[in-house]
Amino acid sequence: MSHTITPTLVALDEDLGADKAAVIRALAARVVAEGRATDADALFADAWAREQKDETGLPGGIAIPHAKSPAVTEPALAFARLKPGVDFGADDGPADLVFLIAAPADAAEAHLAVLSKLARSLMQDDFTSSLRAARTPDDVVHIVRVAIGEEEPTDAAGTAVTDASTEATDEATDEATAEASGPRPRIVAVTACATGIAHTFMAADALTAAGEKTGVDLAVEPQGSSGYKALPDDVIAAADAVIFAVDVDVREPQRFAGKPVVRASVKAGIERPETLIHDAVAAASDPHAERVTGEAAASGEAATESGGARIKRILLTGVSYMIPFVAGGGLLIAIGFLLGGYGIALGHGDDGVSNAVYTLQHYAIWNLPPEGLVYYLGAIAFQVGGISMGFLVPALAGYIAFAIADRPGIAPGFVAGSVAVFMNAGFIGGLVGGLIAGYVAYLIGKPAVPRWLRGLMPVVIIPLLASAVAGGLMLLILGAPIAWLMTQLSGFLNGLTGAGAIGLGIILGLMMCFDLGGPVNKTAYAFAVAGLAAQTPASFHIMAAVMCAGMVPPLGMALASTVLYRRGFTVVERENGAAAWLLGLSFISEGAIPFAAADPLRVIPANLVGGAVTGALCLGLGVASRAPHGGIFVFFAIDPIWGFLLALLAGTVVTALVLVGLKRFVGRRVAEVEPVAAAVAA
Repeated sequence: MSHTITPTLVALDEDLGADKAAVIRALAARVVAEGRATDADALFADAWAREQKDETGLPGGIAIPHAKSPAVTEPALAFARLKPGVDFGADDGPADLVFLIAAPADAAEAHLAVLSKLARSLMQDDFTSSLRAARTPDDVVHIVRVAIGEEEPTDAAGTAVTDASTEATDEATDEATAEASGPRPRIVAVTACATGIAHTFMAADALTAAGEKTGVDLAVEPQGSSGYKALPDDVIAAADAVIFAVDVDVREPQRFAGKPVVRASVKAGIERPETLIHDAVAAASDPHAERVTGEAAASGEAATESGGARIKRILLTGVSYMIPFVAGGGLLIAIGFLLGGYGIALGHGDDGVSNAVYTLQHYAIWNLPPEGLVYYLGAIAFQVGGISMGFLVPALAGYIAFAIADRPGIAPGFVAGSVAVFMNAGFIGGLVGGLIAGYVAYLIGKPAVPRWLRGLMPVVIIPLLASAVAGGLMLLILGAPIAWLMTQLSGFLNGLTGAGAIGLGIILGLMMCFDLGGPVNKTAYAFAVAGLAAQTPASFHIMAAVMCAGMVPPLGMALASTVLYRRGFTVVERENGAAAWLLGLSFISEGAIPFAAADPLRVIPANLVGGAVTGALCLGLGVASRAPHGGIFVFFAIDPIWGFLLALLAGTVVTALVLVGLKRFVGRRVAEVEPVAAAVAA
């Protein structure tokens, strides 16, 4: 394994920018310059996306932005000792020690383990003190390599040393302390973060240290990307309570079933470990404390969010798992139309066998559609796509239930969704059925059961009872009124013309361009994708408006920063603008995020105006899209394509012009704009 950090990856006492975005971008550039990554913008984008989920600033002037990125070819640590420090979101102020941890998307466990060692070292005061006292990049490299096990520690004469005697002394001291103190509270903990590289192990070490300090017998299971070693069953069985300091679901939570539990974010495990331990000790003696039940979701985030936020997360989980069915099925249908025309049908049999390849003698290969091989292949694509689309509502319901009750909720959710399809209750029926199935499965799995019954609960008892209850409610009570509501809604949407259609287009355009991949954007997109289940003209029109409007922000930023008003943007913004052309054409709204983050008061209004124009034109011109994603690259699934392009062009131009006007005449930030000569030279 090559060394993870080199002197060229170290910046000492430098000013890398006024904010954390600038610092992360500068360190990403060093990683690329060292040959450890191929694209600085891509690495920055992945690290910045992680930063948006949870700020990486930690107490003590430390920050650890990190990411697993396809742009990274070899694991790397880039380090900066900043003067002045930069705010990374820690409660105690700016950070002066910043590590960018860059790992390949498919990093090997050995590499991830090395990066995790760094995170654990940052919890030690002597390590951070050494970094602050280092005089040269070579000093920093040696300190870090020793910490992560890539070099042996040396004494003043340069001789390798070992701390085995110290470890033996510490172990003896711990044993003597344990014998003298008598029985202690026994707590087990799980730590896990989204990337599983840094926070996971820092929280584990913080909790371990706090356990020793408070006199609690605490065992921690860090569930990192490099894998995890499960706590022994006897240790879990003997525990008085459990701490879940996690930002993602705990793996195999059923192992902790019945234990009192304290839930928190992984960052709380780093910043407030003693508080969590105190709460866990209190929960152990509280008969009314929350307990781990079956395989219910166990993330700390879910435990701390509001009711509305939880419902939103549950619904968006269902939509995210449903999208592959829609994307694959919708594009196959569109390919079928491309090859065989809109009147396509398998006219040679409905039994499936007749569609097999050995029936090709029915078709003259040299003929044009609808009688030749191309028509046949189009018909097959159409048929497979239609079957895939048939899973849309059951998958939506199944994974909504999964978000509530974990794996035991999947089968009841699929059953409830299938009943919704049978009752013609559409995607609203799927939403309702999924929620019912999930909560019924969750409630059935909540009571503590004997150990001999636990194995049957998730695979037999919960699916059986929850399917019967949720399916029965949908079939006997809820399905019919929801089907009536869907009929009325479909009729209303299909009947929208003129001002009504334009008004809906404006609303959808505003939602798509407001927060660029955030909750409002995702709500509009989820509405459009779920509506494709109906396969009605209205659903295709809504999908077109949503996709077209979502393409406008990055394209508008690209046009403004690279063509219309280059001197009004920094070099970095112009580079982002060049990349935003492709992102916008691909329907990746997030391509405009760097611009919105740097100048929200002018970028967001410009995006909103352009998105409203595009949405209105799409619905006003009757543009339809049978594909849920892909942007301009699924042109064959869009009709009329000229209307789509006109709406896209209009919104892009309007966004760019509004932004240029705001930059020129409203609160221009002189400090961020380079001299005209420099801009022209660039």
